[in-house]
Amino acid sequence: MHELHGKAAIVTGASRGIGAATAAALADAGVSVILAARSESQIRHNADVIREKGGQAEAVTCDVSKYKDVQALISHCESTFGRMDLLINNAGVIDPIGHLSTSDPDTWADAADINFKGVYFGMRAALPIMMSQNKGVIVNVGSGAAHSPLEGWSHYCASKAATHMLTRCADKEVAETGVRVVSLSPGTVATEMQVLIKASGINPVSQLDPSDHIDPQWPAKAIVWLCTEDAAEFSGTEVSLRDQIIRDRIGLA
Repeated sequence: MHELHGKAAIVTGASRGIGAATAAALADAGVSVILAARSESQIRHNADVIREKGGQAEAVTCDVSKYKDVQALISHCESTFGRMDLLINNAGVIDPIGHLSTSDPDTWADAADINFKGVYFGMRAALPIMMSQNKGVIVNVGSGAAHSPLEGWSHYCASKAATHMLTRCADKEVAETGVRVVSLSPGTVATEMQVLIKASGINPVSQLDPSDHIDPQWPAKAIVWLCTEDAAEFSGTEVSLRDQIIRDRIGLA
């Protein structure tokens, strides 16, 4: 991954799970990383750990559902590291799990704002910069839920489906500029989200055994790979980590 050395990246939802693992993996590849999330204490801790290992990392609080926050995040990356090369749109929530007929409109909309509009806001703020430099990679963390409706997950399935289409639309618009936009569907990952899903008892995913979920290091490694030229052929698509060919390509057992 030496080709990423010296680049600068933003990882949203970097307080834990896939986001935290991805920030650490990018730093290991020589990338200067901005860790973004709403919870300041945890991203500061994660950034400290990266710096203790010799990496470059900064923590920035950001609510991706607010465009001004996202604009400030992008600006901070440029002013801190002098560049903006990689954007990992990872922030997402699964709450509130429940049926449409009894859902709370405000909390349902809040989840959609984070899961979908947060991705749009990140792309809207980053793309002009990347297009002006004729290079850059945006990785949107998708989900199999974008393609398979699940009971109690209307907000999550719908927002991930919208993100999938947003990825494809962006690729149509920017591919010729040298900018790549791609999505990763990681499968079920052993994160706090799975704890909430298990507790809900709704739909087959909540019945999975904890051993069925992959370690966050796997999607983190996949995201780092997607940022390299070796994965350029997948621009505009959703890469599934359930695909054994993809796992072999990345080097995952």
